[in-house]
Amino acid sequence: MSGGKMGKLRVGLLFGGRSVEHAVSIVSATSILRALDRSKYSISLIAIDPTGRWHLAEEDAVLAEVADEKGDGRVFLPAVPGGTTLVPEDSTALSAIGALGDATRLDVVFPIIHGRGGEDGALQGLLELAEVPYVGSGVLGSAIQMDKDVAKRLLEAAGLPVTPWITFRPGELDRIGLEAAATRVADGIGWPVFVKPANSGSSIGISRADSIPELIAALADAQRYDRKVIAEKAIDAREIEVAVLGNDEPEASVPGEIRSAHAFYDYDAKYLDDATELVIPAPLAPEETAILRSLALDAYRALDAEGLARVDFLVDRETNDFYINELNSLPGFTDGSMYPKLWEASGLPYPALLDRLIALALERHDHRMRLETRAPGDPRET
Repeated sequence: MSGGKMGKLRVGLLFGGRSVEHAVSIVSATSILRALDRSKYSISLIAIDPTGRWHLAEEDAVLAEVADEKGDGRVFLPAVPGGTTLVPEDSTALSAIGALGDATRLDVVFPIIHGRGGEDGALQGLLELAEVPYVGSGVLGSAIQMDKDVAKRLLEAAGLPVTPWITFRPGELDRIGLEAAATRVADGIGWPVFVKPANSGSSIGISRADSIPELIAALADAQRYDRKVIAEKAIDAREIEVAVLGNDEPEASVPGEIRSAHAFYDYDAKYLDDATELVIPAPLAPEETAILRSLALDAYRALDAEGLARVDFLVDRETNDFYINELNSLPGFTDGSMYPKLWEASGLPYPALLDRLIALALERHDHRMRLETRAPGDPRET
């Protein structure tokens, strides 16, 4: 084990961020902080505030206050190989973090940044350049899981079931107009439809439409969060989720079902409505459970996922057909989040799940660091 204080592994818990999921990230990070085994890990709290600046804080800090901090303690991670030490942004920051001692050094990062800039490959690219081990999928896997259009195309190409959809590429809605776009959707996939930003999470910017006026409003709203927008066929479906864990040999959890009084599992249903029910395990026949777990693993591999992902399914109430709705490469880790609850029901408690995720991060990094970086005959010294 890498040498931290008293031989502990030092975990950088990275949270906050510039996306619309900033607040959700703080809640997830707070749950992780409570569950990490302090006999095994020293923890460096690293908050990214809404302006994009990084702040280093003590282990007992209030995460929400650190994530909204605009003052001292600012640091950055150099994008150079072996740059696993956080660097003070300026002399004021140097003074502010001086008392934190070993907290600037990172053995592994747990990037619990939801949404853009955190689970879309951007942050993963920085961590790769710095050669810091990190939890979750790599650059490519993160990017394609985040982009709902690309993910659907790859899942469909792999022979996996997805609902019909139409994509409006960046600038297309402005060029053809919202009314023409709405007519294309209505003629192409019918009613009702869901409209979504191609790159977003926590159901933010997602709307259901049952008419042309509603569809126009939904397209306009989705554009606020991403330049690429998708419209997909809505079906009357049960919402089933499966958690996947692993690198080369992933495992699937028992399925769980979400029951909500809302029209769909939107932001309020996920985080604000106490009436939302998570049924674990989902009431399914044994053969249905086996099919869903197998599909989850197939989807995980098709989208180049590593470490973890939550695979979300729609099960048609009338036909019982299964559809893959999406994969989430950094699912919520709040006390009420489905991903840790699914693994707890599968026999892996929250603290042990975090241990496993950190071990997978180190395993993946070790494999990557053993890859050759010189062509045959390259005269550079090793």
